[in-house]
Amino acid sequence: MKLPARALPALLVLVTSSSSYYDCACLAFAPSPTTTTTTTIPTTSHRRGASSSSSPMMAVSRKDSYDITLLPGDGIGPEIMSATTGVLLALSKRCNFELRTTEALIGGAAIDAVGDPFPDESLRQCLSSDSVLLSCIGGYKWDANPRHLRPESGLLKMRKSMGLFANLRPARVLSQLVDASTLKREIVEGVDIMVVRELTGDVYFGTPKGIDVIDGKRVGYNNMIYGEGEIERIARVAGDVASKRSGKLCSVDKANVLDVSQLWRDVVTEIMSSEFKDVELSHMYVDNAAMQLIRYPKQFDTIVTGNIFGDILSDEASMLVGSLGMLPSASIGDGLGPGVFEPCHGSAPDIAGTDKANPLALILSAAMMLRYDLDRDAEATILERSVEAVLDMKLRTADIKQEGDGCRLVGCIEMGKAVADIVSTIDSVVEV
Repeated sequence: MKLPARALPALLVLVTSSSSYYDCACLAFAPSPTTTTTTTIPTTSHRRGASSSSSPMMAVSRKDSYDITLLPGDGIGPEIMSATTGVLLALSKRCNFELRTTEALIGGAAIDAVGDPFPDESLRQCLSSDSVLLSCIGGYKWDANPRHLRPESGLLKMRKSMGLFANLRPARVLSQLVDASTLKREIVEGVDIMVVRELTGDVYFGTPKGIDVIDGKRVGYNNMIYGEGEIERIARVAGDVASKRSGKLCSVDKANVLDVSQLWRDVVTEIMSSEFKDVELSHMYVDNAAMQLIRYPKQFDTIVTGNIFGDILSDEASMLVGSLGMLPSASIGDGLGPGVFEPCHGSAPDIAGTDKANPLALILSAAMMLRYDLDRDAEATILERSVEAVLDMKLRTADIKQEGDGCRLVGCIEMGKAVADIVSTIDSVVEV
């Protein structure tokens, strides 16, 4: 499982909101499904072809036209998706390729429409695509629903059904936003971390689980469980990522207390010593790692950890750069099917429809999609450089605006349009 070296720079991102401001002639949209259909779901999508430059984990080789499934989701999701498709339209026009897009249901929107947080038709659509772009899911409206009818259950089903076992979450502090962090400049300046999180195992998927009544009292339980094969495959991804960065890998566990963590530590050590001899491996207990991320984050480069620890630590790492809404992520599998690319932030239902969200996170998630799934590295670089150019123009959404910073406050629509304009005109960024 080798990731392309060019795929590993950590990225920065944010959140969005707003309606489309382009006539998306090049992006062929299909309406969101409103009813479920009886369908046979393949276990993976069509066989992917790897180009000479692509990773075996990359979904497809470079071509002139791609099928992309869009999952707008809930809250600010449809708004940031609209802004991002405007940017992708500008990019596809400039670089002379086509993105054929189809929307599908997930999360609360899917529950409201068809009574299922991730209906079979959405899964079929995702598996038949070259890649999947997801906004965000969830909201207060569905918090009281039974577990199987909550938006998050749809997200877990999608990851498991699509075999997306590796989540890559970069946390890099850009010079333009170093003062947006709540930590001192000397602590966060220069931070560049990649968290590799196992995504389809651990306590989130372990059985048995449930809530029983014992001696008249309710008892809730979940099983933290990992098989050796699950640990081996995420360790290989992490080893490959680390080898293309600084060569330093920190594996985070709780091996002093948990048997499952002792197995994790043993297997990660075996994989690194046998397959990644040039990677410097260290181990850290999760409670210490949480403290060290705040105390001295620059000691970390690549972190690998399990599902629940990774969920917590990657969110903590995101705050180093100023906001949870500033980071993209990639969820990938074995390369036989598409990946899913989404920002790390939530659906922010309190600002939905107000044009206050920031589109940069989803835009940079789209850059990761271009690089990891579509073999379009140069185009991904254009998106990344365009985002930095917008920040250099001193445009800021409310989540990263600082008092007295001399920057202009803009909304989702204007921020998205600014990125699209730069994508169309930026010179000498990279040859395409």
